[in-house]
Amino acid sequence: MRHEVAVLRRQVAAPKPRWADRALLAALARLLHRPLRAHRIVSPRTLLAWHHRLIKHKWTQPSSPGLPPLSEELRELITQLGTENPRWGFRRVHGELRRLGHKVSPAPVRRVLLAAGLGPARRRHPARGEWTAFLKAHAHGLLATDLFHVDTIGLQRLYALFVMEVRTRTVHVLGITAHPTAAWTTQQARQLLWQLGDRATDFTHLIRDRDAKFTTAFNAVFASDGITVAKAPPRSPNCNPHAERFIRSVRDECTNRLLIFDRGHAERILHDYARHFNGHRPYQGRNQLAPLDDPNVISLPAARIQRQQAVAGLISEYRRAS
Repeated sequence: MRHEVAVLRRQVAAPKPRWADRALLAALARLLHRPLRAHRIVSPRTLLAWHHRLIKHKWTQPSSPGLPPLSEELRELITQLGTENPRWGFRRVHGELRRLGHKVSPAPVRRVLLAAGLGPARRRHPARGEWTAFLKAHAHGLLATDLFHVDTIGLQRLYALFVMEVRTRTVHVLGITAHPTAAWTTQQARQLLWQLGDRATDFTHLIRDRDAKFTTAFNAVFASDGITVAKAPPRSPNCNPHAERFIRSVRDECTNRLLIFDRGHAERILHDYARHFNGHRPYQGRNQLAPLDDPNVISLPAARIQRQQAVAGLISEYRRAS
């Protein structure tokens, strides 16, 4: 039998299991003894790759047909207007086209001008500058919140709600659910203020996006403690940079490297990661200190260090050995 297997391996360079085979191998992988796991053809990285492909296949939406392409004559007219009027922006060109009877949206005009090497005239963004100044002025009393999703091994999509204290980068994972509603987010906001207690008076503003789950009732919970809710501009994730950066970190370092089984498993993993993020992970915005580190304490070089594994063994933490 060993010789037969060796002959088959010479003929088949790489096995190509079907999805039924992959499902069976994934289910049986957890039942193998640890010494046998190193000799199986399906590695943990392969299982993660199969899981990511399933998620991508489930949530991929068919592309919309979109608007019909511009005619060649209209493209030449857009290029002509841009060439003869170098100070015109794409919206000025679009307005001229509308006056000439051409029904076209501004976006195709901008693309045609860019393709012809006629970049639209520079536009100032006073609102963006004001938002940046707002973030800098209120950083010490600022909260930032957002939702992000986690997909389980059963292809169930869970949603996690968190709030970050911008000054220290301390993260609070408020809750995880498969069906986020306006009532659920409002209740999580009440729980956060209850946890903060007297510290809630240290904060003046909360940044959130325009998700429909953040309703007037959600805003009223924070307003009751004197916290003003500031909505980011539409489709501008860069206006909530601290929350977006945390989402990137938790995905790169945690959820994209694990198979999440159910909501309970997701809660344990995300709360464990939040503990690591708050108590150990260095942050550039705080001079490579963790959110809960005291900036007045100067750490001396340690003669001996101790390594601990956190977040299901994905992340290593190093501390001074006692």
